[in-house]
Amino acid sequence: MSLLLRDDIVTTRLSLIAITPEMLFSEKNNDGRLGKLIHCVIPANWPPTDWEPHVLDFLLAQFAENPDQLGWCRYVSFVRPDGHRALIGALGAFTRAGRPSECEIGYSILAPYESQGLATEGAMALIDYLSGDARLSSIIAHSFPSLPASIRVMEKCGMVFDGEGEEPGTVRYRLLLRKS
Repeated sequence: MSLLLRDDIVTTRLSLIAITPEMLFSEKNNDGRLGKLIHCVIPANWPPTDWEPHVLDFLLAQFAENPDQLGWCRYVSFVRPDGHRALIGALGAFTRAGRPSECEIGYSILAPYESQGLATEGAMALIDYLSGDARLSSIIAHSFPSLPASIRVMEKCGMVFDGEGEEPGTVRYRLLLRKS
């Protein structure tokens, strides 16, 4: 299946915008074009606390190594009642070397939009999108046990506890898509 690059994934309240290298370079260089590129209002509290500069470099490297995965990473925009979109977070997926049938997802929503089910809504939409890729047999996510809201997102998306995570102190959750 060929993944669509630029099409937004639209839910009831969200529009998930495919991140491109141009967008990442704009954000990394803080050139003021990101809002225009994604047709969103960029809030003053952007980026999320865990969206550190190394994340931009990681995503650029992922796109260079896996151009077929463009569309796996998305900016999350909230569609306001006036029809304008406000950037509220990011989510994405990636595979690791040696595990092409498994992808890991991650998500981050800005504080004013937390506890409204938006991370779950976005993650479910991304999982639905990724489940159409026949190469994937499972989706995983990691979190810290001290972050119950993050764990609840994984559980609401149908993921189940799958043991200790790869980083010290983390746990892993998994969703089986199909037998590998």
